[in-house]
Amino acid sequence: MKIVIEPIISQQDQQVAAIIESVGKEFGAIGEGFGPSDAEVAHMSQYYHAKDRSIYLVACVDNQVVGGAGIAKFNGDDKVCELRKLFLLPETRGLGLGKRLTEQCLTFAKANGFEQCYLDTLNSMTAAITLYEKMGFQHLDKPLVGTIHGGCDVWMLKSL
Repeated sequence: MKIVIEPIISQQDQQVAAIIESVGKEFGAIGEGFGPSDAEVAHMSQYYHAKDRSIYLVACVDNQVVGGAGIAKFNGDDKVCELRKLFLLPETRGLGLGKRLTEQCLTFAKANGFEQCYLDTLNSMTAAITLYEKMGFQHLDKPLVGTIHGGCDVWMLKSL
């Protein structure tokens, strides 16, 4: 099995959008207030750029796109970034891809001067929450001011 994780290219936009939408449906993240409905989903490669201190990484297994994750400023904050849209196809979960994607995103965040990383997710995404906890994310009682994902019910923050 050949695993490659690298920044998204425009040719992968459709595949990534389909994964985000299908995994979102799987966990009930449908409609306004959930990541899969964000405008950026259809063209992820256009929204994540090093010049903006953002990156979206795509995981490929045997040359097939199976998921991804990104880092970008949280609500324009220069010190706080957000781990965004970590979604993996069901058949590729358990391979350590979520951990690898998160590690690479956090490494990018540190290298780009961010001091904290925020995320929001759903209580139903138990495997993801367990991963985030193992990686040092702490639970918050409420979302950070400025989140656009009002449908999420789990909020976490990590010092970098």
